[in-house]
Amino acid sequence: MQRITAGVLDVAYLEYGPQDGPPVILLHGFPYDVHAYDVVAPLLGAAGKRVIVPWLRGYGPTRFLSAHTPRSGEQAVLGMDLLALLDALAIPQAVVAGYDWGGRAACIVAALWPERVAGLVSCGGYNIQDIAQAGTPQPAEAEYRLWYQYYLHSERGRAGLTQDRDGFCRLLWRLWSPTWQFDDATFARSAEAFANPDFVDVVVQSYRHRFGLAAGDPVALATEARLAAQPTIGVPTVVLHGDVDGVSSASQSAAKRDRFTGPYTRHVLPGIGHNPPQEAPQAFVAAVLEVAAAG
Repeated sequence: MQRITAGVLDVAYLEYGPQDGPPVILLHGFPYDVHAYDVVAPLLGAAGKRVIVPWLRGYGPTRFLSAHTPRSGEQAVLGMDLLALLDALAIPQAVVAGYDWGGRAACIVAALWPERVAGLVSCGGYNIQDIAQAGTPQPAEAEYRLWYQYYLHSERGRAGLTQDRDGFCRLLWRLWSPTWQFDDATFARSAEAFANPDFVDVVVQSYRHRFGLAAGDPVALATEARLAAQPTIGVPTVVLHGDVDGVSSASQSAAKRDRFTGPYTRHVLPGIGHNPPQEAPQAFVAAVLEVAAAG
């Protein structure tokens, strides 16, 4: 594990492969951590890539530098964190790849700072939230999948996550990846990251902000304003979508194809859920190498 000061964070990260290799940043989601890439990262390192796998804000050993920084998990700060990490590591351009929160951060940087992105791998497709439309109901089939977000809108939900974060997160793993037979040790490795003192605050703020129920970090206002326009992504992109993803159906990534204006490929992964790097590591590696070659 290594650490670096990047923006408002002391970022903890793992690194694989040669220092002079083409850089690849792998970004985990909620509620997971860097262990989602335990198979993917060494394989990409062996393929000659310089692979960086950071713990996101609120996870694992990553820490805020100041007690006064808002514990926000809104989409803009996730993108800003990734940009700050690229700057801190003096990486002018990288392939960025991720899912869930990590996929959102990758999409944001690809959309707003495309000169910093050689290629994008995004699980679930276009992950930039349309917060202005968050109050518009979706079809019932999509609504029920978001129960955990509505739960966290309440103080009961905050208390539930605080008191039983492992039980809550393990349930989401099961619901979101119904065919993935992970064992206790696999979950326990990632669950250590949920003991971060800022985990609950960052998670709750994230799911409230995206519905307009919590104020954002003032430093992110300009970035959020740019994201409100639902910017297109023009960098080479590979989209992965598990066809048994318990959060979003594969049809949702297909519906937002028009948000990508550059070279684009989409792969639907049979029998795979919400966490492709851990459930289908070979497919994830192939996607990163595909987009790296396209760039």
